[in-house]
Amino acid sequence: MNERSMKVLEFRKIIDQLIEKTETSLGAELASQLLPSSEIDKVQHSQDETDEAMTILRLNKAIPLGGIADIREALKRSKIGGILNENQCLNIADTIYAGRKLKGFMNNLEEELPLLKNLASEIYSLKQIQDEINRCINDEAKVVDEASGTLRGIRSKIHTIERRVRERLERSIRQKSSLLSDTIVTIRNNRYVLPVKSESRGSFGGIVHDQSASGQTLFMEPNDVVQLNNELQASKVKEKQEIERILKKLSELIASHSNEISENLHILARIDFIYARAKLSQSMDGVKPELNNKGFIKMVQARHPLIPKDEIVANDVEIGDSYTAILITGPNTGGKTVTLKMIGLSTLMAQSGLQIPALDGCELAVFEEIFADIGDEQSIEQNLSTFSSHMTNIVSIIEKVTKNSLVLFDELGAGTDPQEGAALAMSIMDEVVSKKARVVATTHYPELKAYAYNTENVVNASVEFDIETLQPTYKLLIGIPGRSNAFDISKRLGLKGDIIEKAKGQIGVDSTNVDNMIYSLEQSYKRANKAYEEAEDIQKKSEILHRDLEKAWQQFEQRQNRLYEEAEDKAAKEIQKARKEAEKIVKEIKKMKDSVRFKEHKWIDARKQLDEAEIHLLDKEKEEIKEDLSQLKKDDEVILKSINQRGVVLEEVSSKEYLVQVGVMRINVKRKNLKPVKKAEQAEPVSRPMIQRANNHVRMELDLRGERYEDAINKLDQYLDDALLANHSQVTIIHGKGTGALREGVHNYCKGHPRVEDYRPGGEKEGGSGVTVIKLA
Repeated sequence: MNERSMKVLEFRKIIDQLIEKTETSLGAELASQLLPSSEIDKVQHSQDETDEAMTILRLNKAIPLGGIADIREALKRSKIGGILNENQCLNIADTIYAGRKLKGFMNNLEEELPLLKNLASEIYSLKQIQDEINRCINDEAKVVDEASGTLRGIRSKIHTIERRVRERLERSIRQKSSLLSDTIVTIRNNRYVLPVKSESRGSFGGIVHDQSASGQTLFMEPNDVVQLNNELQASKVKEKQEIERILKKLSELIASHSNEISENLHILARIDFIYARAKLSQSMDGVKPELNNKGFIKMVQARHPLIPKDEIVANDVEIGDSYTAILITGPNTGGKTVTLKMIGLSTLMAQSGLQIPALDGCELAVFEEIFADIGDEQSIEQNLSTFSSHMTNIVSIIEKVTKNSLVLFDELGAGTDPQEGAALAMSIMDEVVSKKARVVATTHYPELKAYAYNTENVVNASVEFDIETLQPTYKLLIGIPGRSNAFDISKRLGLKGDIIEKAKGQIGVDSTNVDNMIYSLEQSYKRANKAYEEAEDIQKKSEILHRDLEKAWQQFEQRQNRLYEEAEDKAAKEIQKARKEAEKIVKEIKKMKDSVRFKEHKWIDARKQLDEAEIHLLDKEKEEIKEDLSQLKKDDEVILKSINQRGVVLEEVSSKEYLVQVGVMRINVKRKNLKPVKKAEQAEPVSRPMIQRANNHVRMELDLRGERYEDAINKLDQYLDDALLANHSQVTIIHGKGTGALREGVHNYCKGHPRVEDYRPGGEKEGGSGVTVIKLA
């Protein structure tokens, strides 16, 4: 990618912001090396990684990255046989633990994050190495006694000798305190000594190891502790040798797994780098753009990435479909260059795997090269003027530009005679447009307005200017050329009217007419844009309403089908129960007939009535079945059984489904849910039925174990509705213990349910934390 373009577009400032978002020096190193890619597959992969990390942020979770250290030098040292110190070993143990912790975090996420989870799955556990290091070295980076039996024995001997030395020195203090400057035991040259007055040297006896700055005090080792001090030093040498042996053993263990540790380190650095990209996007309110290799750019309410959100005006930009070049004309008001840089910098960010500050719906092309000629490029070193420097750069761009390039020109043709500059600008635009590159250029030459209007694939644009405030609004108007506001501004600033009128007379009629035409276009554009925004808002609300209605209807049909099935099951059970009771009654009557004097004709009449009732029930069932099987015709009036509402048949979709008009809605309805309206019934009002369920059809508990999260919450919602209809006051939800995600989901749902009066974890005999007991209002 063109380095000069990245410099003028200030891409390095984005990198600096990205580095600040990293949590490790390794991640910061990767961020500092970030460059845009021209390979669409690679860019798409990077964008997908960033978006997965954004998903974690949207869940209000944080990737654990604590404890990771830059251990590359230590690993190299161990591989060549060097002995690592305690701190180096401890850093390696902490980094191994950090890797295992991050891997566990990713595994416990329920969301689909294939790229990040796959990356984390490649982290080696290496727990045995971490455990061995932590067994030998404590948190203060000291080798502990438990590291080896030999070290424990040596240190025990050292403690014994030190105690004996101190005992003898304290005895000398008590016996010879008059010869001492102070009654304390101190250390000089790693040997225990006493502070002796210089004039008492001969009387005290011993070896002088040091003296005070004034010379009044000598630090002397009494003769009776010399041998013990020698033994102490010898033991400390052995301690040091044993520590080196332990560290060497740990270093060899680390060296034998250095490749796996290095791989872990690389993965941790990469995840930190990806996570930083997501945090940068979050701080900018960024979105993931769709990518293409067709040179098409569509930016929705995009903002300059380096300007705070509350200080910048968002703009829509589109190029590469109906036109390949945008020419932003008008006076120098500051908004043109910002727009130019916003397009270029956003494209560089997208091709680097970074999300862009805009709204959803953005699409960006992946270019092979991005060329930018922006700003004052006067070169003192080469003795070139601003114009010469710009032209040198433009010549280089023209030589390298292809159809897969994005070219940005700021104030094209400026810095020389206006007529010649305008002519050069048009010629340069012709050359670049002919190569089918995507071009965005700014200019203040009025001649280029007509050029853009008359040239194929080139469109005019301008930055809106508010005459009332004498300030640009920074709103990009595509399709409308910029116009000079000099007369209007001068009038607002108090210039006399006769001077302005005289000035207007000095310019041609054509220029005046063009300015008037542009003004009219601006007003028409504003009105059209306002109407478009209102229409778009209405359309969005309509789409949302339509989706909500469709969803509600689907839920209604599902529930209706479930109710039908339950009602049919209930009816079948009731019929079966009635027949059993009838048979029982018949048996009882027979017994009565045999045991007492019973009139035969009464028995016959009773049996006849029972048979007639059963025949009537069967005839009614057959009639309903026959009615359900009958075909309906267009314009037949029907009743939707599920909601007891009238409708009219519009057409037969299939043998089992019809399109029915119900009020203002047209819906597809199953045949079994439709009842033809008889002639005599058409004038009768239809009342809405009330469906109730008996308590014995709704269990007092719901088992969600093994269910996916979303399916479980849907089942919970449906179950609570049924429990409320069944007048249950308390129910039990079984979700198991597991990771706790399902339990948390049940609790969150209960918090927002208007009919849940209270909820609590189960008691010891109820299932503990594996269940939730809900009290219904």
